[in-house]
Amino acid sequence: MNQKIKTLKIIHLALVAGVTLAYFLIGDFKNILNLEIDDSSLIYSFIPALAYVLSNSVFRNMLNKIKENTSDDEKFAVFQNASIIKWAILEAACFLILFLKPDFLLFGVILLFYLLLLAPKEDKIFNLLKISVSNFDK
Repeated sequence: MNQKIKTLKIIHLALVAGVTLAYFLIGDFKNILNLEIDDSSLIYSFIPALAYVLSNSVFRNMLNKIKENTSDDEKFAVFQNASIIKWAILEAACFLILFLKPDFLLFGVILLFYLLLLAPKEDKIFNLLKISVSNFDK
């Protein structure tokens, strides 16, 4: 496996592990299904949706700036930066929920699960960036 992709996977794993550890240490999983959404806490229920939309739009905007004649290494560097920013936005939303409104732990866990599903995979990276596997620096 390519060293650059390994590095990206390690960064992703570290972000997920940090949030997961915080949730297990601080989160109250006994009351995870006891959600009470009232007028004062309604704003906190929008954190996951806002994080999802913001992270995806920032990611797409950064990838759209890649020009056709850009080298594969430069394309991967942009992808790596965009991915890290996307994951950081989702991680920040998880922490916001955990610390500001721990009653909404379920929303944070769902966001954490989504973050876990965003693990970088070689074939998806190559397809997204239109990079040939044989052209990529091994």
